[in-house]
Amino acid sequence: MRTTTAVPAAVLATGAATVAYASLVERTRWTLRRFDVPVLPPGSAPLRVLQLSDLHMTAGQTSKQRWVAGLAALEPDLVVTTGDNLAGADAVPPTLRALEPLLDLPGAFVLSSNDYYGPTPKNPLTYFKKDHRRVFGEPLPWQELRDGMTARGWLDLTNSTGRLTVAGVPIAFAGLDDPHLRLDRYEEIAGPADPDADVRLGLVHSPEPRVLDRFAGDGYDLLLCGHTHGGQLRIPFYGALVTNCGIDRQHVRWLHRWAQPTPAHPNGTWLHVSAGLGTSPYAPYRLACPPEATLLTLTARA
Repeated sequence: MRTTTAVPAAVLATGAATVAYASLVERTRWTLRRFDVPVLPPGSAPLRVLQLSDLHMTAGQTSKQRWVAGLAALEPDLVVTTGDNLAGADAVPPTLRALEPLLDLPGAFVLSSNDYYGPTPKNPLTYFKKDHRRVFGEPLPWQELRDGMTARGWLDLTNSTGRLTVAGVPIAFAGLDDPHLRLDRYEEIAGPADPDADVRLGLVHSPEPRVLDRFAGDGYDLLLCGHTHGGQLRIPFYGALVTNCGIDRQHVRWLHRWAQPTPAHPNGTWLHVSAGLGTSPYAPYRLACPPEATLLTLTARA
């Protein structure tokens, strides 16, 4: 009898400790990732790009707001955000305050589902369904967020293209609205990426292969995405349980080659999927996948 009762008690204790760690510790263990990406012309000086994604900001998340504001100390050359900034109707002012020290820098962004609609409670098992029905929450004041960023000169790349010269480097951009909601309109940005730019960046929130392949086919050098939260709950030695989109588990976070070099596009295409900085307020936990921003140093190709 002593053996049969001790094992369940140990299992329960381990489970409770894991839940406590995931919800009380790791969820706010703000982390900076760093990757080098060889996409600039030979002989170019490095260019530092700060990517933020999936803030899912609420007004009361002051620790996250302070940490994001503090990223300005990295002195990046360019800032990009890849959507899902908001988690409440009152979150626009604190989100813009968190971004304030970065808004004086060159920047670009796309928006996505959790900029347009608030979060809703849902059964987490629905994420294991390939085509689960989406339930939208209250409409959010995304226009205020957009206007706050564009007023400081950031490019709105939602189904749009643009160009900036950053630290003397001409950069061509293209971006899409959220493929997860089928709001992407690739036909509005389709065509060969600007051959006169030194580097070509594509932004889209959800890394759906059907749009990543089109970016790669048009010659974009680096694609920046979010949405997956890196899996949010990862099992050691296994990885993400789900990706919540069409991308495979191997590419659910961080930097990978998406398309190899070809004669038509000798640079190939790199993909960076940010694990993001937030969670839904209704799923406030992370395991083996801390919240993160990424500093990507673009370097010269060999």
